[in-house]
Amino acid sequence: MSELKDYMYSVGERAKRAARVIANADTGVKNQALAFIADEIEHQQSAILQANALDVKAGQDSGLDAALLDRLALNEERVQAISEGLRQIIALPDPAGEISQINSRPSGIKVGQMRVPLGVIGIIYESRPNVTADAAALCLKSGNASILRGGSEAKHSNQAIAACITKGLNQAGLPTEVVQVVETTDRNAVGELIRMEDFVDVIIPRGGKGLIERVTKEARVPVIKHLHGVCHVYIDDLADKEMAKSIALNAKTQRYGTCNTMETLLLAEGIAKDILPELAKLYTDKGVELRGCEKTCQIIPSCEKAVEADWDEEYLAPILSIRVVDDMTAAMDHIHQHGSGHTESIVTADYSKAMQFLREVDSSSVMVNASTRFADGFEYGLGGEIGISTNKLHARGPVGLIGLTTQKYIVLGDGHIRQ
Repeated sequence: MSELKDYMYSVGERAKRAARVIANADTGVKNQALAFIADEIEHQQSAILQANALDVKAGQDSGLDAALLDRLALNEERVQAISEGLRQIIALPDPAGEISQINSRPSGIKVGQMRVPLGVIGIIYESRPNVTADAAALCLKSGNASILRGGSEAKHSNQAIAACITKGLNQAGLPTEVVQVVETTDRNAVGELIRMEDFVDVIIPRGGKGLIERVTKEARVPVIKHLHGVCHVYIDDLADKEMAKSIALNAKTQRYGTCNTMETLLLAEGIAKDILPELAKLYTDKGVELRGCEKTCQIIPSCEKAVEADWDEEYLAPILSIRVVDDMTAAMDHIHQHGSGHTESIVTADYSKAMQFLREVDSSSVMVNASTRFADGFEYGLGGEIGISTNKLHARGPVGLIGLTTQKYIVLGDGHIRQ
């Protein structure tokens, strides 16, 4: 344990020093580093895929479930998306150093705010090797140093991507300690990282409920998190039927193992009988298991009866809970009781209802006539995300560059003294 403590201490110490360098780096230098990293990932695509194949094979052999295997697996398209995400970040404005709200005071001084990096950000994540590149890039562009601790199930993939990051930083003349991927797979490294308050400014966990609960409970460092994603689509009685079917199908089946996948479908009673039989067939054709309330089971006799726990479940699998509700108010009541504050969507042609839903549903993303699968930093134009936050402080929703900075007050004077 002493050896692990010493190792993590050295990682933290190096990150703290590197944070001062990257906080003052020119935007052009940061963008150049990101471009070098993106190029290297493209050049090393075969090596990354070979490393990922080792991880996937080990995951299959160890009985990793389908959702985690899906998150773990890379292919040429996903590797290309990693590079594209980096290039999107290059194109985004650099928030660090931005000055706003300059006001002249009666004393003659000018008071404003400057956006500054958080410092050292620790990211703890499971399965998804793309997080290694996404998190590193977002932290780098926003002027932060990062310590990345990926799961052991993705160790080969993470190290292959980390090698690309290291080379890109070197080429740009930046310290390689700006991004450090923890090399040990010892689970105790997580415990050390979340208690390193002398070196780490923020912890962002990305993974299963167990990991996030542990980090939240044990961390001495502030945590930006979402515990789980119980997302809803509500089909209003004034919804366009074809639009509703398309959105409800996409929100569930476009990808099962993501936190923005719909887990519960809510339908107004006035439209349920018209649309549910057709939707049920579409879901069944995709292999989705349906669990419904009593009214749902009456409309779809093949549907399994839902139990109370189903309304709170993040399946991350081809399983869907369905509830028929009286109206939008009942739908919002259900979301308030069972939602996780992640993402909810209404399908309706009624503008007033849409606006009411947007105002009253208290989640980090609320949508009108769109699939919950859009709740993603890349889709929001953030150039990827470091995670999704259901916190109300300090950041909420997909956390991109702005969410990785804070503000400090600045005062401009010309020899002013307080009388």
